Amino acid sequence: MESPGGRNLQMAPKEGQGLCSVKTATRRPSEGAVSGGWGSWEDSTEVPGEAGDGERQQATLGAADEQGGPDRELGPADGGRDGAGPREYVDWTLRPSPLPEEPDCRCGECGKAFSQSSYLLQHRRVHTGEKPYTCPECGKAFAWSSNLSQHQRIHSGEKPYACGECGKAFRARSQLIHHQETHSGLKPFRCPDCGKSFGRSTTLVQHRRTHTGEKPYECPHCGKAFSWNSNFLEHQRVHTGARPHACPDCGKAFSQSSNLAEHLKIHAGARPHACPDCGKAFVRVAGLRQHRRTHSSEKPFPCAECGKVFRESSQLLQHQRTHTDERPFECAECGQAFVMGSYLAEHRRVHTGEKPHACAQCGKAFSQRSNLLSHQRTHSGAKPFACADCGRAFRGSSGLAHHRLTHTGERPFACAECGKAFRGSSELRQHQRLHSGERPFVCAHCSKAFVRKSELVSHRRTHTGERPYACGECGKPFSHRSNLNEHQKRHGGRTAP
Repeated sequence: MESPGGRNLQMAPKEGQGLCSVKTATRRPSEGAVSGGWGSWEDSTEVPGEAGDGERQQATLGAADEQGGPDRELGPADGGRDGAGPREYVDWTLRPSPLPEEPDCRCGECGKAFSQSSYLLQHRRVHTGEKPYTCPECGKAFAWSSNLSQHQRIHSGEKPYACGECGKAFRARSQLIHHQETHSGLKPFRCPDCGKSFGRSTTLVQHRRTHTGEKPYECPHCGKAFSWNSNFLEHQRVHTGARPHACPDCGKAFSQSSNLAEHLKIHAGARPHACPDCGKAFVRVAGLRQHRRTHSSEKPFPCAECGKVFRESSQLLQHQRTHTDERPFECAECGQAFVMGSYLAEHRRVHTGEKPHACAQCGKAFSQRSNLLSHQRTHSGAKPFACADCGRAFRGSSGLAHHRLTHTGERPFACAECGKAFRGSSELRQHQRLHSGERPFVCAHCSKAFVRKSELVSHRRTHTGERPYACGECGKPFSHRSNLNEHQKRHGGRTAP
């Protein structure tokens, strides 16, 4: 910028400079202004810089006595009129005008206006996706430093905002403000559809989606959509396998804090939801609802494709994927895909070797709770699942369901390669490995790989020497059931079940 004296005014640039322009007001001195009085440039001057940051920018162009004093008459070279007209007085120290106009800090993408260029800089990250603030603990990145500070309290456990009414503490001030509305009872935001009132406008926006059916948060992995961002974030953990909520008593981890809260009731011995028909108690109310349908035989969820009915909507969703062959939950280790996220969680234990379910009788551990329950019946001899056609009983419901297909002759799972059909989906998957050559079950002792897990279990006994099948007549043990059956024929007894 050039001064009236012909000198160039140099200003040091600051961050955000140039985003906003500040217009300085024009003020001429009065006719009777004394020498050395206040003045300003004739034309309005644009001064780039931070608007509204409280800093005063000054630039001294030179001492007045070097230029003949402040009351020197301007000549043509200085922009004057050959001495004609009133004399003009210039203070050689440029100061911001005391009457600035509103700063022009407007986003070029969406037109939103800001009072300071620093706010505009932060806002522009919404459009650019820039996240310059990274958490050193977990690597999560944020667009704003305030969000990083709030996030870091998750790791530190710090909750600096306490409620003056009840003492409950929060990580973020916004959470405290939201909580305090529960004490005041003030709910100024009313739903025009149902009349329900809310303490926050954001809560009203979320509520109205229950009327409109809007689900703006869509999962990029499986396409499932959600009305609320919190539900969307929790759902994504099904795909990533993240379980950030760990039990302090046993270490078991959960993807959702609500599931951890329910799990903690197991340690406390609390089963607050009792069945009025049989008295059986449950940790979760959902478990009670599902159980009560066993008394009423109610199955309110029918399949639109085949008419099969289910007690739970989750069972229906799982079943419907057998028609579409949809398997949205894929293992990152071996690529095997599953119908349900819980199946993927259980499958991952094949790779990790985790067996969290141990038998209290013999100490044998299992990766899945259902396998433990089935195993425990080998100690008790219980076979509670009986076939209505032939009376044969089974330790597990899955064994009964598979057996009943022998009566109906149904083979609903067909191979796309050769057309061969199977009674169960697991049998089809095992068969498909013959086409693909996949052998996902690897022996830890010799690295030999197998198509079926049962083959791996049987093979391991060649290393461990385990012989779990003993003859009831002479006590001779065998490593395989088939060997025991052959041996028992010599005694003339029945083969092992």
